Amino acid sequence: MSPKTAAPFDPKQLARPELLSLTPYQSARRIGGRGDIWINANESPFNNSELDKVNRYPECQPPELINAYSQYSGVKASNIIASRGADEAIELLIRTFCIPGVDSIACFGPTYGMYAISAATFNVSVTALSLTENYQLPAAWPAQIGNAKIVFICNPNNPTGTVIAKEDIEQAIQAAPNAIVVVDEAYIEFCPQYSVADLLSTYPNLVVLRTLSKAFALAGARCGFMLANDAIIDLVMLVIAPYPVPLPVSELATKALSAQGLDTMQTQVATLVEQGQRLSTALSAFGAQVLPANGNYVLAKFDDVASVAERLREAGIVARAYKDPRLADAIRFSFTNEQQTNAIIALFNGSAA
Repeated sequence: MSPKTAAPFDPKQLARPELLSLTPYQSARRIGGRGDIWINANESPFNNSELDKVNRYPECQPPELINAYSQYSGVKASNIIASRGADEAIELLIRTFCIPGVDSIACFGPTYGMYAISAATFNVSVTALSLTENYQLPAAWPAQIGNAKIVFICNPNNPTGTVIAKEDIEQAIQAAPNAIVVVDEAYIEFCPQYSVADLLSTYPNLVVLRTLSKAFALAGARCGFMLANDAIIDLVMLVIAPYPVPLPVSELATKALSAQGLDTMQTQVATLVEQGQRLSTALSAFGAQVLPANGNYVLAKFDDVASVAERLREAGIVARAYKDPRLADAIRFSFTNEQQTNAIIALFNGSAA
């Protein structure tokens, strides 16, 4: 579809009013300076590690990391914030725009649980709407979110693995011109054609979340990114911690975003997709209802999910089950390497659900 001109949108009208007069904390690195003797941050002069400068505070937003992700994502460096995984980005948005005890967010389930949990921990209410039977956005949702300031859409959706077409996401952004529409693209490397990051320049109320935890194999490092327009970035930077990205994390992440790192990521994504297809085929042959997989996992529904869960436990295989009523008969299987995939497939061969 051809993009429409977005209505005027000023995120300051959505921000918590006390933030508009807030002077953000000026850390030593934000203030900066030039010189050979640095005694402005109460740091130790002794580096007891092989990692250079680990005795010093890191940059709030390490330029090498931000520039590397800018080059990878095609989004301007000024429109990127690095955070402790995408989870911190979720909390930063809620802290920036939602008044505790007053405001609300909206999300569409079954989906990633941290949208609702993060809101609840800040006393922000949640309008929890249901995805359709095919895990698409419900038709009447814009009229059902009330005055929700933030709308979260997970695409590909976790845990179902389903996707919403890019044109439908764009229509959703247009349908909520007075809210911030956050598209969580944690798994986008497995289906990059669905990304809406290229729409940031068209829609000032759009925010895209990314992470290095999945395709980039850095879950333990905790590094994510918020992609947004200047006005939203400026407001979020008022509440962000002084040093959100530890130096070792920044170096690991920057290396992962190098040309060699990107080649490794793409090769591993292809391997995971291949093994995932094998697993999906085996689960279908076993008799499971297998949803289309667009991330690094597949959701399978079983007639007797309890016996399947017991079979997995006895084999020492830890998969993910859910309490959500719509997923009570489902188990999510993360994709893994060939050897482990062989073991999982062997568990299901020769039986029926």
